[in-house]
Amino acid sequence: MWTQTNNKLYRKFTFANFSEAFAFMTRVAIEAEKMDHHPLWTNVYNTVEIWLSTHDAGDIVTEKDHQLAAKIDGLLSIRIHV
Repeated sequence: MWTQTNNKLYRKFTFANFSEAFAFMTRVAIEAEKMDHHPLWTNVYNTVEIWLSTHDAGDIVTEKDHQLAAKIDGLLSIRIHV
C-alpha cells in the first residue's frame, strides 16, 4: 500500500531474492522512462523502496505520481522465477 508523507508517495516491496527485486526494478525503470517520470529508490538485497514526487511541480505529489504508482502496482503480478 502506498502512503503519502513529506510530499512523497512511498512504498516498500519485498521479494524472494535479489534477482526478483532487480527484475522488478528493471520493469519499473522501463515504465518510468516511458512517462519521463523517474523515482527516487533504493535496493538492498530483496527489498526495494520507492518514493515518488513530481520535481517540476515543486517536489509534491501530483497525478503523475499516482499514475506511476498504479503502473508499478500492476507490475507486481508479473513474476520472473530465477
